[in-house]
Amino acid sequence: MVEREAAMEEAEVTARLARELPHWHLEKGWIRRRFRTHSWKATLMVVNTVGHLAEAAWHHPDLTVSYAWVEVRLMTHTAKGITAKDFALARKIEEVVCWQPGGEDGGLEGTPNGDPRFAYLKYD
Repeated sequence: MVEREAAMEEAEVTARLARELPHWHLEKGWIRRRFRTHSWKATLMVVNTVGHLAEAAWHHPDLTVSYAWVEVRLMTHTAKGITAKDFALARKIEEVVCWQPGGEDGGLEGTPNGDPRFAYLKYD
């Protein structure tokens, strides 16, 4: 039998968010992040990316989806609170969704700047 993880205290969650995931916040027992996009197409790409990561991790967020944004909410239901699992998945979501290849060395240039046809995420 697998032991259930204990939920973190609110003060610990808030401190870790400030230190590790500054675009995320704690609200009503969930850690949350809203990703702003330029279009429905980009919104669906964010949803599919989060879905893939969550399924691979076997830890599933709640999502609220609109035309130009996606809200991701994480909580470990078995612990009835925030655990290390939530932080691990939030970090991976942040890393993948917010990746900007044009800012790195290498052959990937990223989407063209200034052309609305290719606008994707509204980066923080």
